[in-house]
Amino acid sequence: MPIKVVIVDDHEVVADGLRFVVGGQVDMEVIDCLHEPREAVRRIIETRPDIVLMDHAMPGLNGTEATAIVRERCTETKVIMLSMYSNRIHVMRALQAGASGYVLKKSAAKEVVEAIRVVHYGGRYLSKQLAESVIDHIISRDTSEDPMDLLSSRERQVLQMLAEGHPVSKIAVTLSLSPKTVETYRARMMKKLGIHDFATLVKFAIQHDIISLE
Repeated sequence: MPIKVVIVDDHEVVADGLRFVVGGQVDMEVIDCLHEPREAVRRIIETRPDIVLMDHAMPGLNGTEATAIVRERCTETKVIMLSMYSNRIHVMRALQAGASGYVLKKSAAKEVVEAIRVVHYGGRYLSKQLAESVIDHIISRDTSEDPMDLLSSRERQVLQMLAEGHPVSKIAVTLSLSPKTVETYRARMMKKLGIHDFATLVKFAIQHDIISLE
């Protein structure tokens, strides 16, 4: 049986390139190629592939939050994060969300294929450029706090949509919440982060790569 793979990337050119590379392997089958993250999560839950190649930076719902949802609902599906970010914090967030692999987008195509095989057969995979940094962190037991750890998954989702400029009414509909609840999440996260105005909240989201400027 081929390894069933779903590709999630909001850039169609990137997604098509991945489809070509992965679909060209004799032991792999691309069963879906999706561009909108929330729809992608729904489709993954329905189709339950073996592997998801998940873009890190997507509007509306970033790859880390999407991974957490997928892993909660489809424990048998494994996720490999594809990211342009090599910062240790991003790697740790992805792994904490349930990703089994983290591959830099600048890596060669053969590394993506290798990652799929390693993860499918029960291993974990980090791009070779990242492995040393992550190991050093574990050995040194760096206790510096990531402020994102202060926020719940739902608060992070609200933060992303607010920073992207969506009105409270749209956020409420998208997340199946009341506008009042969205306002409560906003007030709560600002209090946790010690932020007192919206402009600073957006700046925080950019600095911590909750939203991308690309």
